[in-house]
Amino acid sequence: MIAKQVGITKPSIYYHFATKELLISRIYEQLFSTHHFSAYFPELPETKEDWALMLYEGGLRMLPAQDSGDHYATLRVLNEFMMLAQRDDEYRLRLAGMQQEFVGGFERLLRHGAELGVIVSGDIHHKAAILAMMIDNLSRSRMLQLELDYRGLWKELVNSVVIEAAKLRDHDA
Repeated sequence: MIAKQVGITKPSIYYHFATKELLISRIYEQLFSTHHFSAYFPELPETKEDWALMLYEGGLRMLPAQDSGDHYATLRVLNEFMMLAQRDDEYRLRLAGMQQEFVGGFERLLRHGAELGVIVSGDIHHKAAILAMMIDNLSRSRMLQLELDYRGLWKELVNSVVIEAAKLRDHDA
């Protein structure tokens, strides 16, 4: 697929990359080089009124665009990388690091929400992990072009972590 896209023969690819694993690793790095929590949540909201809306909108920005034609290639690289991670600690640690970055980012965001009085402070780590896993699953579902109400699902999850006064009502960003 890559050779065809760049207009070279398949054996030529291996001239530049000694192994398939190295090729997958480099493509993964390129695809996800800008995929960091701070890219979607550059700053903490200043008021409790902004907190739930910021969490909602930041989460939606994490989802891949529906009209992007790169979903198949991205999914294929991600799946190949995950298969490498099942048998090699180096790749597993890279995936775990990315996941931990997002869980940690959501934890900071949730702690800030607790300080603002927008969420109950109990079990923030589990709530952060649930937010990170849901975004990951929604992103994959979107790349698979599954017909889901992504906004509604994310809104429901955001509302599940905030107290009644801060819930998103009829907001449709």
